[in-house]
Amino acid sequence: MSAVPPAPPVPDDHYRLTIPLLLTVALVGVFAFIQVYSVQSILPELQRDLNATVVEIGNAVGMTVLAVALISPFIGMLSDALGRKWLITVSVFALAVPTALMTQVESVHGLLVLRFLQGLAVPGVSVVAIAYIGEEFRGATMVRLITGYVTGSVLGGFLGRFLMGHLTEFMAWRTAFGAMAVINLAGAWLVWRGLPPSRHFVANTRISDNLATLGRLLRNPALQVACSLGFTVLFALVGLFTFVNLHLAAEPYHFSSGDLANIFTVYLLGVLVTPLAGQVIPRIGSRRTVLGAVAVSALGVLGSLAAPVWAIVVALAVTACGVFVTQSATMSFIAHRVTHGRSLASGLYYGAYYCGGFAGAWACGIAYTLGGWPGTVATLCAVQALGWLIAWRFMPGLSAPLESGQPRPEPPRAGRN
Repeated sequence: MSAVPPAPPVPDDHYRLTIPLLLTVALVGVFAFIQVYSVQSILPELQRDLNATVVEIGNAVGMTVLAVALISPFIGMLSDALGRKWLITVSVFALAVPTALMTQVESVHGLLVLRFLQGLAVPGVSVVAIAYIGEEFRGATMVRLITGYVTGSVLGGFLGRFLMGHLTEFMAWRTAFGAMAVINLAGAWLVWRGLPPSRHFVANTRISDNLATLGRLLRNPALQVACSLGFTVLFALVGLFTFVNLHLAAEPYHFSSGDLANIFTVYLLGVLVTPLAGQVIPRIGSRRTVLGAVAVSALGVLGSLAAPVWAIVVALAVTACGVFVTQSATMSFIAHRVTHGRSLASGLYYGAYYCGGFAGAWACGIAYTLGGWPGTVATLCAVQALGWLIAWRFMPGLSAPLESGQPRPEPPRAGRN
């Protein structure tokens, strides 16, 4: 009896890693986050011109991240039903609208409303992009594109602060917001042209299925850990980089908006560190990466208590690197361990992550009002200690089973697709 010939291998139609693709994914991150924190470098000027309190002007950052937190889970469901690429492109375009309207703002309350509207557009990029990458790429390619996206988001966060700070050195801040709106309009066209279409997206328009998926994800221990950790990560980042501006604008430093914009050059370290994290995470695992990165970040926060400007800048750089690596490891952790409802899982994660950002802006505003910069640092360190304990106690290591209960595959290595 002749042997049955083996079945031909199923062709792998997932996209391969190319330089243009990596650059496009990074640009998605840039245009998603270029507006989110742009006001941080001009907070002292906004506080003065709009006659705002410390808590109110801190909420100029907090309202944006609150909107992101509130809308992220729903964007996940919308994307699961309607698609990926078009939603990313429309969201990049939508960010330009409230940004352009800021050229007409006359009060801090008007600013807060428009900042909230900006935040409503961000999850259409941030949530959907992670789901898109998880569907269309595999192995080390997926990890590298996630780290590329995070790198782009870091660069976007830097460029927003840097451009706004320096633009307001030469023009009114209202005019500068108009220039920032033009950048997002150009970004929408670039993303539409450069991002390849989805091949593996399967629409799910049944509400009952989405609700069932939501219930499973809410009970998923890995996602619970990631969401809790994400809350502490953005709490620290927003609290630190919002109120350090008020600290450096006050005595004895008296920094201008351009000086404050230059401080955010430390964000460029994240552009270098995050891709390196993509090489390390598959080897040592997300848990070890997070434990080390959070500890480094907390040391940086403590270092910001030093008086010399150079020491504060070094401390900010150390903290930023720790936060970026933590974020990259946590997102890779989700991509590996959540195999169903990825877009909704990303939405839940970003909901918790940005709730942490809003809480950081609000709580650190109170801490700064009551205790100055030392009180803010104490608050930040307490939250980072909580994040470290969450990762140490509840984050599984390399040998833990996946969500489906199957053994964990070999971690992807650098150079493999």
